[in-house]
Amino acid sequence: MQEISIISMIFTAALVLISLFLVLAPFFSFDSYLSFVSKGQDSSTNKEVLLSTLNELEFEYKMDKISHADYKNLKKQYEAQVVSIMKDEEEQLTGQKVDSDLMAEIESEIEATMKNYKNKKGEGK
Repeated sequence: MQEISIISMIFTAALVLISLFLVLAPFFSFDSYLSFVSKGQDSSTNKEVLLSTLNELEFEYKMDKISHADYKNLKKQYEAQVVSIMKDEEEQLTGQKVDSDLMAEIESEIEATMKNYKNKKGEGK
């Protein structure tokens, strides 16, 4: 028999280790799937992706493909991400300056409508 060279043993060991890593990695990095939000995407795209993922998660739960505990855990985490995105969007909207003349006009229209409503309500008694 021929002797096995050191290079072939190293190559074989590396190939076995890489194969084991590729097979076992998904079992140990489960949380990496939950934090898939990338920095290059905008928040509305992330929100849409998360909401569609929540729909798929619920569908898989109803089809009995995942356990109740996993469903609750994943749903809780995805909903927390959606809530944080919605809070960020709300902060961006409230951070914008509002035209004070427009707000004054809207408030006066609301007050006029309320006075009309009160007058009509008072006449009906």
